[in-house]
Amino acid sequence: MSNVFTFLKGLAMGAADVVPGVSGGTIAFITGIYDTLLESIRRINPSLIRLARQQGLKAVLNHINAGFLIVLLTGILTSILTLARVITWMLHTHPIPLWSFFFGLILISAVHMFKQVQDWGPTRLLSLLLGVAFAYGITVLHPIDMSPTSINVVLAGSIAICAMILPGISGSFILLLLGMYAPILAAAKSLQLGTLGLFATGCVIGLLCFSHLLSWLLRNYRDLTLTFLTGLMLGTLNKVWPWKETLTWRTNSSGEQVPLIEHNLSPFSFEQITGHPALLGYAIAAMVLGILLVWGLEKFAEE
Repeated sequence: MSNVFTFLKGLAMGAADVVPGVSGGTIAFITGIYDTLLESIRRINPSLIRLARQQGLKAVLNHINAGFLIVLLTGILTSILTLARVITWMLHTHPIPLWSFFFGLILISAVHMFKQVQDWGPTRLLSLLLGVAFAYGITVLHPIDMSPTSINVVLAGSIAICAMILPGISGSFILLLLGMYAPILAAAKSLQLGTLGLFATGCVIGLLCFSHLLSWLLRNYRDLTLTFLTGLMLGTLNKVWPWKETLTWRTNSSGEQVPLIEHNLSPFSFEQITGHPALLGYAIAAMVLGILLVWGLEKFAEE
């Protein structure tokens, strides 16, 4: 039964990683598997060669908690491959309820993170504010337009995976800033195995390097790290605010017109300026749904 729960948590992580602005690392933290995930990844290093020679392959698999990693990764990949089309459709046809759902999800996730901090003080508050400032600064950066060459796909994977395992920073959003979100999402939808393989290679490289640093920080400076990560989550709320006005557009590498500079609006100004309905009732309902989902995951993890 534990494998079933791990698979379901992987599904939730994969669904979060598909959407710019939401992190699979947030879901891992909420569901209580974050430390286990980081420690399992951290143990994948060259010392495994010596362990394999001395004790065999079974000892290596036990050392890195391979069963847990395989089941979780299967859930993540299943979610990404099955939900890519749905998320793309929602982003184009029902953006306000979708962004509202993730706004609520991130907001309550930050509350969950706050409860993990054991000792509040001036340094923790400063760390929180630095996290907010850093994440907000990222959200207002203008996207660049990297061409989807083999090297760029590997590079994008190695950078994005670092964000994917951080609670707060979205790997999909990093891909969006790099101009690689559309090519990678299209590859996932159409099962372009070559592109997906290159991206996965970059992810493995980035993951093995960054997990050691993050694991060390959580072991030695847990409260400071948690407050900084919580700040990252709060800082990204600017990106997932549902009501936006597009000021300028750009043409991406696929020849599509996509927003370049956007401006947040109140729901009431949104209707006046854009002429589109604000869908405030749907937005509130979706936000509440996101809050209830995280609350349910938190209660589930406590059992």
